[in-house]
Amino acid sequence: MLVDSHCHLDFPEFEGRMEHIRGEMAAQGVGHALCVSVSLSGWERVHQLARKYDNFYASVGVHPDHEPDSTGAESLTVSDLVLRAQNPEVVAIGETGLDYYRQRGDLEWQRQRFRTHIRAAREAGLPLIIHTREAARDTVAIMREEGADRVGGVMHCFTETAEVAAAALELNFYASFSGIVTFKNAIEIKDVARRVPLDRLLVETDAPYLAPVPFRGETNHPALVRYVAEEIARLHGIGFEAVADATTRNFFTLFERARN
Repeated sequence: MLVDSHCHLDFPEFEGRMEHIRGEMAAQGVGHALCVSVSLSGWERVHQLARKYDNFYASVGVHPDHEPDSTGAESLTVSDLVLRAQNPEVVAIGETGLDYYRQRGDLEWQRQRFRTHIRAAREAGLPLIIHTREAARDTVAIMREEGADRVGGVMHCFTETAEVAAAALELNFYASFSGIVTFKNAIEIKDVARRVPLDRLLVETDAPYLAPVPFRGETNHPALVRYVAEEIARLHGIGFEAVADATTRNFFTLFERARN
């Protein structure tokens, strides 16, 4: 069995298609999926998916690309996150982190929001789902300053260096690899995936984005996480079932609430 540890099934691409998506998951041996929140305004859709389907789980968080506007939309407090995290279907805080690729200018608001998520995770006793893009140094620094290691979590869609991976592992985090690891030119990412120990690996789709080879450019969906796991198996020189077993075990070790 496999688990898609990060997807966005509440997005418009999947509207009216859930039974088909679930059928494809079953056909490919994907037993569970974590539906990840990117905004408070859309969180209820994520939550409803996890309430409706017992093999879906939810997170709560605001993606770093969501800049607060003049009305204060998407500003949030620790209590905003902790209150929603009390729902039993919520197994993690995030998607949070830093993104210096899409955002420019004074990004102190982004760093403060990241701190808010870490503090909420500590209060709720839930792991973090962290996104970082062109911001690894600040991301790791804030993780250390705010005690993210006390709850642990996952560096999702990992595309950073081996040094960043080592820092994340030291902070009690897992590294999750997406369809990017199957891309022919992703040489450095493949090397990092090869170095991360099997007991600290997760696999994901980040659906609807980043469909793996041979579906690159198409709408991604949880069933395709199998192709990510197959590439991880190839890189580690082990069988597919060993990767499936390990990454599933890692998922339920990290996201303890998902065991209930």
